[in-house]
Amino acid sequence: MQRMLTAVLALGAALALLLMPPSASGADQRLSVVATTGMIADAVREIGGDQVQVDGLMGPGIDPHSYRQTRSDIVAMTRADLVLWHGLYLEAQMEEFLQRLIKRQTVVAVAEELDRDRLLGHEDYDDKRDPHVWMDPALWADVVATVRDAMIEARPDLEATFRERATDYIERIKRLGQWATEVTSSVPVESRVLLTAHDAFAYFGRAHDFEVIGIQGISTESEAGLRRIRDLVDLLVEREIAAVFVESSVSERNIRALVEGAASRGHEVRIAGTLYSDAMGPAGRYEGTYIGMIDHNITTIVRALGGEAPAGGMQGRLTEAAP
Repeated sequence: MQRMLTAVLALGAALALLLMPPSASGADQRLSVVATTGMIADAVREIGGDQVQVDGLMGPGIDPHSYRQTRSDIVAMTRADLVLWHGLYLEAQMEEFLQRLIKRQTVVAVAEELDRDRLLGHEDYDDKRDPHVWMDPALWADVVATVRDAMIEARPDLEATFRERATDYIERIKRLGQWATEVTSSVPVESRVLLTAHDAFAYFGRAHDFEVIGIQGISTESEAGLRRIRDLVDLLVEREIAAVFVESSVSERNIRALVEGAASRGHEVRIAGTLYSDAMGPAGRYEGTYIGMIDHNITTIVRALGGEAPAGGMQGRLTEAAP
């Protein structure tokens, strides 16, 4: 009963806030943008520079699959000039609110603009696609272009600035993708197995020819049962897989259960590092940017699985050098 009352009150607050008039933004003011994920917020900062004010709702360690908007989030979104969200059912718990917000605000689902033939299927929902497109820089570069276009539409007077900065940023993302292809190719073919807490790395696997295995499905809302854990322990033992990875935004519980299960069978498996899956690293660090996040992941995976990559990453900027 208490949970139902809380939900009703929250819905009432949301509806009241939706009735508030949006704040006007003068031409001399910065473009006010609210972005759901850190990756989108980072793109806005890169494109907008000091011409934008960015509010990212989901910080380091936050799982977007289960995130629900707070009252302060609702206030921020209803007052923003532009609201950017990922789409592809990533923000599953926020989708109903965001769809209502479209009726009164400029709201853009930036990943929804990608061609469907470039997207992977969603194992939990036949009519949806895997949302983790940022794991392939080639796909993310096109999402950034959509972010750019939405910002230009919101502030046409800043088009030249936004285009110039976006061009530079997209080029850096493409160079990241080229570097990733180069260093992942150094991993022995038989070692290209990436086992993580949930299935967030399929686009990475497709781009670099890795077998990707997640304990949970594409959404962290799916549960990993005891049978799934037993099956994966069997896989680790039979294929002599020696390294698995935890994720910064997902509990380590299932990964540690795998390690312990393999140990009980006489097979040693080590946790080879923490990967950034659905959220970037700490704010203020290189890993707290999209490029730094992917650089960290690539470097950690490659070095753990027997490939060659500099401990400091592509630019030697990793805060904590990969093992």
